[in-house]
Amino acid sequence: MSDFETVAASELHTATRGPAGEPDAPGQPHTMESKPRSASADAWRELRRKPLFWIAVVIAVVVVVMAAFPSLFTPNDPTSCALSRRLAGPGGAAIFGYDVQGCDVFAKAVYGTRNSVLIGGLAALLAGLVALLLGVTAGYFGRWWDGLVSRVIDIVLGLPLLLAGIVFMKRVSNAGGGQAARITALIAILGLLGWTTAARVIRSSVITAKQQDYVAAARMLGAGSGRIMVRHILPNAIAPFIVIITMALGSFIAAEATLSFLGVGLVPPSQSWGLDISDARNYMRENVIPLVVPSTFLALTVLAFIILGDTIREAFDPKLR
Repeated sequence: MSDFETVAASELHTATRGPAGEPDAPGQPHTMESKPRSASADAWRELRRKPLFWIAVVIAVVVVVMAAFPSLFTPNDPTSCALSRRLAGPGGAAIFGYDVQGCDVFAKAVYGTRNSVLIGGLAALLAGLVALLLGVTAGYFGRWWDGLVSRVIDIVLGLPLLLAGIVFMKRVSNAGGGQAARITALIAILGLLGWTTAARVIRSSVITAKQQDYVAAARMLGAGSGRIMVRHILPNAIAPFIVIITMALGSFIAAEATLSFLGVGLVPPSQSWGLDISDARNYMRENVIPLVVPSTFLALTVLAFIILGDTIREAFDPKLR
């Protein structure tokens, strides 16, 4: 054995981790001790260092808990109103005062979280399921099915979301639907019109992933199309899709508030941020707090989900790190 080989063998045997413990640290035999990390592990390693990510997570968690258990945040009943307290300022049990009908502003904003998160979350779930089904199959099978799905996406993209929502919700209003019917209609409209961007993203990711060697190997070993899509392609193509759906959740919450503000979404006695903003806008010169509180709740919630999606996108894209 040459002197070089002797020194190399001795160095490899006695090697220890560098100061940072990284695979590339001096003296570390990364080929023998380190374990390869997946893309998700690298993304999580990047995400946990971002303060903006944790701020968005905290806001999103608080909003979800508030939607599920509003009584934890306020003991007051949002439907307990008295005209004697009309537009009264903060004081006593009402930390933000009362609105034009004498209702607790903070209680109405807290209880309005439930409908906004419910409608936005279920609409995002519906949009995600449609996008996954059409986007994955179009990207994998291609040919005439890909062309058909692409034309359907173009048609749906040609329909403005809010304009279509106004038209369809007007029909629901004329049909005399109750609160459950309106919530179901809002979920269906937002979900069935908001899946196109996610479908395009997942389709592009599937087209890229199906050309990789591991897909060819799985096909040569006899794996069927369903198994290849679910077990091999989807885990490697899902990251951009999650980013789009997370951002869409914030957009759907804003869309529900907009439709309710315009009078075609939820209606009283339902609790909604859009309804609160609509009621308070005509009296903002007398008391601006009933307008500011639900607007702040809405803005923070939408911003939190958008920031969450944006930070996840940066973590999964090495070019943006």
